[in-house]
Amino acid sequence: MEATTTTLSIDEIAAAPTGQIGGKLRVMLVEDESADAELVLRALQQAGFDTSADIVQNAAEFSALILKHSYDVILADYKLPNWNGMESIELLRREGLDVPVIMVSGALGELTAVECIKQGAADYVLKDHLTRLPQSVRRALREKKLRQEHKHTLEELARSNRDLEQFAYVASHDLQEPLRMVASYTQLLAERYGGKLDADADKFIHYAVDGALRMQTLVRDLLAFSRIGRDGAHPDRTNCNAVLETAVKNLGIAIEQSGAQVTHHHLPTIVIDTSQLLQVFQNLIGNAIKFRDSEPPTIQVSASEEGKDWVFSVADNGIGIAPEHAETVFTIFKRLHTREEYPGSGIGLSICKKIIEQQGGKIWIDSQPGQGCTFKFTLPATARG
Repeated sequence: MEATTTTLSIDEIAAAPTGQIGGKLRVMLVEDESADAELVLRALQQAGFDTSADIVQNAAEFSALILKHSYDVILADYKLPNWNGMESIELLRREGLDVPVIMVSGALGELTAVECIKQGAADYVLKDHLTRLPQSVRRALREKKLRQEHKHTLEELARSNRDLEQFAYVASHDLQEPLRMVASYTQLLAERYGGKLDADADKFIHYAVDGALRMQTLVRDLLAFSRIGRDGAHPDRTNCNAVLETAVKNLGIAIEQSGAQVTHHHLPTIVIDTSQLLQVFQNLIGNAIKFRDSEPPTIQVSASEEGKDWVFSVADNGIGIAPEHAETVFTIFKRLHTREEYPGSGIGLSICKKIIEQQGGKIWIDSQPGQGCTFKFTLPATARG
């Protein structure tokens, strides 16, 4: 059978009632019996499909045609003399093509049929039940349409996120200098005229200075957040014990003032950007110190290997978090307490989440109010850069 140009609309094929299909259905048949091929095509035509088909009998023919033409569906016999029709799925994966494959076979045991579905076949139809074939084709095309829509949605979401990150980067970068000037001059006003004007003036100057400094902190943190993944990571074999010790030294003043004790079990060596892992440790330990209870903070860091991942834990004895806020705390600028209670911009955990997810891991929290928090995150044994 000679191939002809197809004008198939997947929407029309998938949704149209029997006998009301507009456009051609472009089919590849993996079949070595011409009589069986004729029966398969006749079953489709009787159901209203205007079918254009190519027939192949081996992997070489399949590979040549799949790159040359665009097919809507592949109908493959399970076992040919020199080729297993299921191999077509692997060939499609290798070429990055999304074409549904329906197994059409004379005999196919239940275990084999289940295995075919597991390996990626859209469906299977026995040759003595070809009346099922049109329904199976329509279902396969509907599922393909849903996959395409899902892929398009994810691509649009990724593009939108890139645009938002670009805006955040540019805005926060360009705001730094004017904010520095505002903060500097409002602080100068406070130094020169504090106590020399009336009480209202002192109050207004205080509000201006406080607002300018808080805005500087927000912009600086937003810039740090938008830079993750933008400046380029430099993954290397990293001793997590050494990174943790650096984080503890950087937080030395806060640890001394709070009386905190930071202990850790032996941590692994993994491939990751050292500076990004340092950010994660500093933010999580700093968070534990900030949200402490009446007792001095005790913070324990550990890691355990689970499958192909390392699961890190940072546990504290702080005020804890209600389970309903376990996801909220990772939202950028989301705060559960007022600035008067606990200072900060509310971006530290968002930075941790972004870093961990870019490395192919995940982060979550186990906590109850008044019972401390345990932040856990996974990193692959060879984390991505």
